[in-house]
Amino acid sequence: MSWIHVIPFEEATGKLKQIYKKIKGPNNQIDNVLSIHSLRPHTLVGHMSLYKNTLHHSNNTFPNWLLELLGTYTSYINKCDYCYEHHFAGMARFLNDDTKAKALKHHIEHNTLANYLPEKEYALIDYAHQLTLNASSLTKANISYLKSLGYNDGEILEVNQVVAYFNYANRTVMGLGVNTDGEVLGLSPKNKDDVNAWDHQ
Repeated sequence: MSWIHVIPFEEATGKLKQIYKKIKGPNNQIDNVLSIHSLRPHTLVGHMSLYKNTLHHSNNTFPNWLLELLGTYTSYINKCDYCYEHHFAGMARFLNDDTKAKALKHHIEHNTLANYLPEKEYALIDYAHQLTLNASSLTKANISYLKSLGYNDGEILEVNQVVAYFNYANRTVMGLGVNTDGEVLGLSPKNKDDVNAWDHQ
């Protein structure tokens, strides 16, 4: 499942076991993107806190499917199969619309989202693209354009943090050879009101 040693749930002890119990899913599944931190549990805490607060917090204003779309798209252009597969599944669950999910997947993979999404939503995809692949090209004008479409500063920050998080997660996964072996895809924390509720369902 990776290129470095990982401590599985059954062998974990002490602080790591406590964290694993907090984040586990069905059948004690620990997503491989999280268990990769097992040799440094403090970084697992940091990862989970960042993930929960950027993607699954009650103070977010965008719907979950749209935030997951940004993560799915970012992972695709980073060529991170692990996060792409996981978060496409998560996006599809939140959408609860197989036709739209399949259409989004098609347009992501054919670089034609501009032909499918409304201009306002596509602008967030374009921002994610630039932030991921050419961050140094971004200027105040890019933010002004998002504001001209009706996004406020808090919403822009929300998108920025989701895309930045996925770039972090993609590089964690790709740099250590993490794969989806043995996982149920698309699980996520459901309790948005409790920042400490990390269990995956």
